Amino acid sequence: MTQSKNNFSGLHHVSLLVSDLQRSSNFYIDVLGLEQDDSRPKLPFPGIWLKIGAQQIHLLCLDKITTGTGAEHPGRDSHCAFSVSDINMIGEALKQQGIPYHMSKSGRRALFCRDPDGNGLEFVELQTE
Repeated sequence: MTQSKNNFSGLHHVSLLVSDLQRSSNFYIDVLGLEQDDSRPKLPFPGIWLKIGAQQIHLLCLDKITTGTGAEHPGRDSHCAFSVSDINMIGEALKQQGIPYHMSKSGRRALFCRDPDGNGLEFVELQTE
């Protein structure tokens, strides 16, 4: 049976595998400015949930079994993308911490970087009218 396209209402969360929960928490909370979501139930492995609008990022401290394609540019690797209102704020926060990033070469207001575990991240500035 084929699922109706109308059955989907949006993205609920993205899970990322991390090797050091404290280091990753510092990156996502202190550098990027996300807020921890305390609704995470007790699970048999370390992790935290982060709020990102109405969605979440789940940081899971489990055995990491893949590192993606290993492409130098995160946009050419498996990655998750986040909508932001000001791409310059993200770039400045990354620059202050010495974290390398690339601006999109397509002309879009988008920035690519990697988190401390090499997960590819894209930040896309929303166009306002």
